[in-house]
Amino acid sequence: MHDIGITEPVGTRTYARIEQAFARGVELEIEGTTTTMSRNTQRAAAKPRQADAEPDAPRPILGTASVGQLSDWETNLVDPTLNFVSGDARQTGLPDNSVDLIVTSPPYWNKRDYGHADQIGLEPTSGAYIDAILECLNEWRRVLRPHGSVFLNVGDTYYNKSLLGIPGRIEWRAVEEGWLVRNRIIWAKDSGMPEPAKNRLANRHEYVIHLTYKPDYYYDLVGYSEAIGNGANPGDVWTINPERNMGQHLAPFPRELVRRAIMLAAPTQICATCNVPRRRVVERTAELNASRPQAKRAMELAKLHRLTPEHIRAIQAFGVSDVGKATKFQNGTGRNSAEVQRLAKEAKDALGGYFREFTFANKRTVGWTDCGHGTPARGVVLDPFAGTGTTLKVAIEEGRDAIGVDLVPLMNQPEVGI
Repeated sequence: MHDIGITEPVGTRTYARIEQAFARGVELEIEGTTTTMSRNTQRAAAKPRQADAEPDAPRPILGTASVGQLSDWETNLVDPTLNFVSGDARQTGLPDNSVDLIVTSPPYWNKRDYGHADQIGLEPTSGAYIDAILECLNEWRRVLRPHGSVFLNVGDTYYNKSLLGIPGRIEWRAVEEGWLVRNRIIWAKDSGMPEPAKNRLANRHEYVIHLTYKPDYYYDLVGYSEAIGNGANPGDVWTINPERNMGQHLAPFPRELVRRAIMLAAPTQICATCNVPRRRVVERTAELNASRPQAKRAMELAKLHRLTPEHIRAIQAFGVSDVGKATKFQNGTGRNSAEVQRLAKEAKDALGGYFREFTFANKRTVGWTDCGHGTPARGVVLDPFAGTGTTLKVAIEEGRDAIGVDLVPLMNQPEVGI
C-alpha cells in the first residue's frame, strides 16, 4: 500500500466528507488498486488551497491526484462518439494506447463461413485458429492503455466427437505471451438451440476470458456490485439468456454481457493528456446486509457487547487473518499497531466467528481521483469483431466512446442500425 500524492483542490462538499472520514479514523481506498490514502493525504485531497499559498512542487503524473466528483468534468465532455473501421482484428490501424476496454466475440472455429478471404474461424486446424487469436491479442496489447482489459467471449468446438478445449488453450498461450488471465467467466444460459446429440448433455454455457497485461488495471468492483447485487463480489458465473436476432449474424452476444464488462473495466472518464482513468475512492463502513442471517447476528453481538467504531475498524484492518496490513496499521505516528491488535482481539472475543462479517462491510463512495490536467475525455471501448455492433451500441448507451473494426460489417442492416 502506498499513499497517493495530491496537488489539486476540490469542492467543500467533498472536503467535508473526507474530513469526516479521517476524523473517524477511516482509511480511504482507491477502487481497483492496492492504493490507500493516509489521513494526511486525505486532508490534502479535500482541503481548498489558499489563494496566496505556494504552488505544489511538480510531481510525476502517476503520483498525482485529487478527489472530486464525476459531475465536475461533465460540462467539458462531448457526447459519446462511434467510429467504425473496415479492417482486420489483427491489424486495426488504431493508434497505440488509445483504448480502455476490448469486449469482443471472434468467430468460433469451424462454425461459419463469412465469405471473406482473410476471415478468422476457418483455419485448417484448431491450432492455426488459436495462432490467429494470439495475433489478435498481440495487436490489442498495442492499442490498449496500460490500465486496459480484454473480455474475450470464445466457445469450444466438437471435432471427431470430442471437445477441443479451445478456450483453455487460448488462455495457456496468452499466459505464455505475458498476459494475465484474471477470470474465466462462465456465461450460463437457461435455454439455447436444440441439439440432436443423444449421448451427451446440451451445451448451455460459454466462456468470457478476462485478460490484462498489467497488474494495476482499471476495475470498478464496487460500482458493479451495487448495480448487479448479490454481495460485495457477485462471482464469475453470469446467467444471461441469448437475445433474439433476425439478421444475418447468427451468433450475437447479449447486451447485458457487454454492459457488465463495461461496468467493471471501462472507466467512465479519463484524462486526455495523461490517459489516466478516474478511479472510485471509497471508505469502509460498519454497515452490513441485515437480510443475511450471519450479518444480522454479527450486528446483534456487536450491540450486545457494546463494540465501538474503533473495534470495527480494527477488525477491518486485520481482515480475516491476523497477518497482512494489520501489522502495519498506523495513524501516522507509527505507534498504533499494538492498540489496533488489542481492539481487534476484544472484538473477536465478543463476536466469535461472526467477526468475519465486518471484514466484508459495505463501502461508500467518497469521490473519484482527478489528475489535475483539466482535459476530460470518455473511456473508449473497442470491438475488433464488431459484427452487428452490439458492443458499440451498449458502449454509447453507457456513456463511453465506441470503436468497431470488422472485415464483414453488418451494422448497416436496418434491424441493427445505430
